[in-house]
Amino acid sequence: MISTGTGDGGQTCLTGGKRVSKNSLRVCAYGTIDELNSLIGVILAETTPDNISDSLLQIQNDLFNLGTDISTPSTNHPMVTTSHIETSHIERLEKWAEFASKKLPVLREFILPGGSRSAAWLHLARTVVRRAEREVVAICAEEGDTINKLCITYLNRLSDLFFLWARLANDSGQKDVTWSA
Repeated sequence: MISTGTGDGGQTCLTGGKRVSKNSLRVCAYGTIDELNSLIGVILAETTPDNISDSLLQIQNDLFNLGTDISTPSTNHPMVTTSHIETSHIERLEKWAEFASKKLPVLREFILPGGSRSAAWLHLARTVVRRAEREVVAICAEEGDTINKLCITYLNRLSDLFFLWARLANDSGQKDVTWSA
């Protein structure tokens, strides 16, 4: 059975057993990360350009590590020592972003979300990443060193990557929707 009833009063447990309100910063942040992971599942199911499917699957796995970082208030907890965001995760995103950037023309205008169906979904994923990033920054501001700071860097690079992939989905930037004042 999946329902325990322990959350019926508006509280849940973080990794390690600490009970918190379901509207706590950590629960909101890992909920947004879960939302992002589900959105990536939709992208994979509906519209993904074939050349990024494997990368999106890897990101989904990374997001579980990120969720562990966020849901664990102690950086010494055994879960965090085995499943967390590391520099290698960020470097992988940077490598993918560099590869994507080389395929795109120089950006000279602001890009509006949209264009192709794939690009629109990737832009939506980018905005969900940005929300998660803001929520993780809020945890850091409130709790200080109780969170892996690489999580913020990972999310920042991930939103950049989704922006680049959205441009690639728009026929390598040729069908981007641009802002006109």
